[in-house]
Amino acid sequence: METATKPTTTAASFAIPSVYKEPAPILDKDNPLESMMQRFDRAAEILGLESGIYQYLKTPVKCVIVSIPIQMDDGSIEVFEGYRVIHNDILGPSKGGIRYAPDVNLDEIKALAAWMTWKCAVVDIPFGGAKGGVRCDPRKLTMQQIEKITRRYTSNMIDVFGPERDIPAPDVNTNEQVMAWVLDTYSMHMRRTEPGVVTGKPLVLGGSKGRREATGRGVMYSALAAMNTLKIDPKKATAAIEGFGNVGSISAKSLHALGVKIIAVSDISGGYYNQSGIDIEAAIKYSETHNNILEGFPGAEKITNDEVLILQCDILVPAAREDRITQRNAHDIKAKLIVEGANGPTTAGADPILESKGILVVPDILANAGGVTVSYFEWVQNRQGYYWPLELVNERLEETMKGAFDRVYLNAQRHNVSMRLGSYILAIDKVARTLRLRGIYG
Repeated sequence: METATKPTTTAASFAIPSVYKEPAPILDKDNPLESMMQRFDRAAEILGLESGIYQYLKTPVKCVIVSIPIQMDDGSIEVFEGYRVIHNDILGPSKGGIRYAPDVNLDEIKALAAWMTWKCAVVDIPFGGAKGGVRCDPRKLTMQQIEKITRRYTSNMIDVFGPERDIPAPDVNTNEQVMAWVLDTYSMHMRRTEPGVVTGKPLVLGGSKGRREATGRGVMYSALAAMNTLKIDPKKATAAIEGFGNVGSISAKSLHALGVKIIAVSDISGGYYNQSGIDIEAAIKYSETHNNILEGFPGAEKITNDEVLILQCDILVPAAREDRITQRNAHDIKAKLIVEGANGPTTAGADPILESKGILVVPDILANAGGVTVSYFEWVQNRQGYYWPLELVNERLEETMKGAFDRVYLNAQRHNVSMRLGSYILAIDKVARTLRLRGIYG
C-alpha cells in the first residue's frame, strides 16, 4: 500500500479557513426511527405498495426486552436493560449487531433493525434485519462485568438467537471478544459448538479473514464507484472522515491507498485537520497507543467534530453516529460526495437540502453494507466448515459492493430520485415481492 508522506508541522500547513470562526452548533437530534420511516413511506408511495404489505413491512416481527442483573466487582447488584428487535425474516435468518451504550433505546434499535433488512436486500444476501443492544456505559465497566452482561444477555436471548434464526455481530462498543462470549454461552446451552450463531468472531473460533476491515473497505468500494460516476480522480481528491473507530480508520486507510488525500479525521476527542494531508498510518498508530483516542495527535490542528463535517473537500465520510448531518448544518456541507459509513448519519430533514445542493449521497444501507456482506461470507464458511483466503473474501466483497452500487444508481435514475430513495425502493420492492410469493401464514 502506498505510504503517505508525514505532513510538516508549519503554521501554514494547518491554516483553518475563515468559515470556522463561528461554527453553528448541531442542536437538533431527530428520532432515527422517524427518519427511517419517512424514507420508507416515500419509497412505499413511489412503489404503490398495498396497505397490507406496507403494514407488514413497517412492523417488526419481534421486540424482546430483557432484564440483565449482574453482581458487580464490589458485590453489589446492578440491573441493565437489553434489547433485540427482529424486524424481518422474509429473506432468511435475521442479522444484526449488538451495541453497548448508555443511550441505547428501543426506537433506535427498531430503526437499526429495519435498516438491516433493507441493507441485506440491497446487497442481495439471504438475511433479514435485526439489531440488539444493552443500555450500559462500557467505559465505566470492567472486562469481567462486560463478560457477565454479555453472557446473561445471551442466555436471556437463547430462544431468539440461532444460526438458522437470528445471528448477532459486533456493533458500537462490542468486538471479537464479546462475540466469543456470545458463541461460548450459546454453545454451552446447546451442548455443542455452534460457530454459525454469531459473526465477527476471532479467527481461531471460526471468524472470517477480512471481517474486521469489511465495513471500511465497503465504504471505499462505494466511494470509488461514486467517484467514477462523478468523474473524480481519486489521486486528485480530498476527503474528511468523521469518526475514527473501526469503520472510520479503515475507510481512511483504504481511501488513502487509492491516492485520496485525507485532510481531516475526528473521534470523541474532536477533529484534526491538515490541508496538506494527514498521515493516516501515523494517526492509526497514535490512536492505538493512546487508548484509541487521537487527543494530542501531533500531525494535525485541532478543530471540532462539527467543523469536520463542513470542510471544503471532495468526499465526506460520516462514520460516527446517527443524526450528524441535519437541517441545522446541511446547508454548510461543501463536499461533492457523501459516503455514509455510519448508520443513519443524515436525518430525513437534511435529505432535500443535500439534493438541492447537488451532493451525491451514497446512503448507509449501501455504503456500509460491507460488514454484513462479509458477515454473510463468515456464516457461509461456518456452514461449509471451509475457510477462504483473504484475497477471495475481498474479491467477493468488491464484486458485491460494486454490483449493489450499480443497481441502486440505475434504480435512482429510473425513478428520478436520490440514491437513498433508490436504495429504499430497490430493497422494499425485493422484500415485498418475496412476501407476495411466500404469502401470509394463518
